[in-house]
Amino acid sequence: MVHAALIPWLDPQNLIDGFGAYALLGICFIVFAETGLLVGFLLPGDTLLIISGLLTFTGTMTATGQGLDIPIYWLALAIAFAAFLGGEVGYLIGHKAGPRIFERKESGLFSIENVKRTNAFFERFGGLAVIVARFVPIVRTFAPVAAGVGHMSYRRYSLYNAIGALIWGAGLTFGGFLLGYIPPLADFVTKYIDVILLAAVLIAVVPTVYHYIQASMKARKKRAAGVPTDAEVEALALDATKFDQKLGD
Repeated sequence: MVHAALIPWLDPQNLIDGFGAYALLGICFIVFAETGLLVGFLLPGDTLLIISGLLTFTGTMTATGQGLDIPIYWLALAIAFAAFLGGEVGYLIGHKAGPRIFERKESGLFSIENVKRTNAFFERFGGLAVIVARFVPIVRTFAPVAAGVGHMSYRRYSLYNAIGALIWGAGLTFGGFLLGYIPPLADFVTKYIDVILLAAVLIAVVPTVYHYIQASMKARKKRAAGVPTDAEVEALALDATKFDQKLGD
């Protein structure tokens, strides 16, 4: 009995089948969009790579030939490259446009508090944070932008972005390919991939929602008490600095 997809439009196999002859381009675009475009968190990432690898096994290593007729090493490298490009674009978006979006917001997803929290995470774990972020849904969408907003060293970021893209993109894809050698596990993953997707997203979303609510309540309390928020204090300090610079000129 085949398990009916809970979210058909996010089912990796449905997406791949829909791309037809352009399956490789479609997969790479989704991988790119997940880290290169801020709407990418709505797309399947980990599950898409696993299913892509598994379909490559069924398409090239079985007698039926049903699946993706692409050598696994080409698929893995193409996905890793798309992931790297997405991370680079996400960083540039954060570096160029991020400060204008984040610097005056006290609460919400695009807030200065979230930037501070993310920067503290980067400072504590360094390049490892860029690599680990690849494996966390939603976080991998915003981590490159946050790194750009925080003006993390571009060379350093690019190095760890490349490492993370290779480990995540090529690693999960090849892992899906290896699943083909274990038919019972491959069948389970294929049938319940949407459930696995939902579980992964919930694990990432719950802490994000908690921090969002916590930051919003904190900002409201400060406003009700007439206390300037952190964003307002920093905005005033920035304005004062600009004023001093003008006087010096």
